[in-house]
Amino acid sequence: MKTRIPFVAGFCLAAFLAACQSSPAAIQPSDRQTAEQTVSVRNLRADFEALYRGLQQAHFDLYARTPKLVYDRLYQDTLAELDHPMALLDAERQFQRFVAAGKVAHARIDHLLPAFGAYRADGGKAFPLTVRLIDGQIFLSENLSGESSLSAGDEILEINGISASDLLRRLRAHVSADTDYLAASLMELDMAALLWLELGPVPEFELSVRRASGAADKVRVPAATRAQMQAAAVQPALKIDVTERVAKMYPGAIAYLRPGLFMNLDEGADPYDPAAFIAFIEKAFADFRTSGAQSLLIDLRDNPGGHNAFSDPIIAHFADKPFRFYKSFRIRASAEAIAANAARLSAGEPGRAVSQQLADAYAKAAHSGAVVELSGTLVEPRPGARLEGSVFVLVNRRSYSNSVAVAALVQDYGFGRIIGEPTSDLATTHGAMEQFTLPKSGIKVGYPKAYIVRPSGDLRPAGVTPDIAIRTPVFEGADDPVLTEALRAVSQ
Repeated sequence: MKTRIPFVAGFCLAAFLAACQSSPAAIQPSDRQTAEQTVSVRNLRADFEALYRGLQQAHFDLYARTPKLVYDRLYQDTLAELDHPMALLDAERQFQRFVAAGKVAHARIDHLLPAFGAYRADGGKAFPLTVRLIDGQIFLSENLSGESSLSAGDEILEINGISASDLLRRLRAHVSADTDYLAASLMELDMAALLWLELGPVPEFELSVRRASGAADKVRVPAATRAQMQAAAVQPALKIDVTERVAKMYPGAIAYLRPGLFMNLDEGADPYDPAAFIAFIEKAFADFRTSGAQSLLIDLRDNPGGHNAFSDPIIAHFADKPFRFYKSFRIRASAEAIAANAARLSAGEPGRAVSQQLADAYAKAAHSGAVVELSGTLVEPRPGARLEGSVFVLVNRRSYSNSVAVAALVQDYGFGRIIGEPTSDLATTHGAMEQFTLPKSGIKVGYPKAYIVRPSGDLRPAGVTPDIAIRTPVFEGADDPVLTEALRAVSQ
């Protein structure tokens, strides 16, 4: 079963400003209500008004995907529905649906996973299957139910009497995503949580499935606890540990690098200090050269991203000209963004240098809400010994954030070729996520303060399309079939 690394502020697309996206301090009970408490109608309406006003002021372009006329109508319709007190979770759900209507991944209220995690920690039972969403269809990936009649690749046509198309439409409304492909990659990871949010804690799931043979069948599977799912796993699934850093040689003089998360993972260390990571990279490339490497495969599958201070030193080992991961990086200097940045500086949070750079940029803004261009110096190729030979970057739909930026950079500068499946995360994006707090409930609202354009200048809201396509199977076994195919492609 895939490990869920949240696609959240700490790993958002604007890798250059990742230091400014550190998760805010947890809200204390005195600052907000608990999930069991209710929010009054008066406070609901006041917070909803503050929500829309804050998004209009702070979001880089709230109407980039959804026209203002449509959003204004949705605002009035939603406001009219706030006519009764709500539990905090229900208020967050209602507000998130409104934010998600903007179809920008970095505008969202991250309420689902904490609430679902608390439910599961108390022994709550959930949907016991992992799935792959392909072109609007639901396919069983890993069977953790104990029901032996289900197999990977079975298409799920209905769940509890709801057709797959209707169910995905309902779940999509909870998900902030620029494209349906991105929404699908996020919904795959969070299917159990989304079903719990939409259907509630149900004791079992009645499935209508279509077998590989074309035969249709009805199957009932009980909801299961986390422990029950772990015990029911019958076939080892691929698990990519994003905290692990791997550098080794494969036959055919292929150097393999899986750098892991682009952050400092040492306990107690500044997460934005790249010194230990750079030391690992320097040793890895020295070993590659000593071993006579003739090609390099960088594996960024399932990588949630991080900061480009970690990834740039990798690229410098094979770049043949100066580079940076964006063509344009513009930021809206809103009152909300300025206040959030000032709070980080005063608190002495990690990434102070980047926060200070932001403060300097904001100081040049003509007025609150003005857009400023963030300039950055080009990164020079590494002097001295370098890695010669072909470079390949392996990605999949769950390569996010700075991993997408790395792939786009390598592709746009012609430093190497991209292999795998298209990324769902965008290469040109609204990112650099910040948050503001609603005054009555304490709900945190994320928004993108920046617009980052990939090096080629391509403005399309799309991910990185590989130069060499490798299909990811519905079920990825521990033998890692995609890596096997990638190594074959590199060797050729």
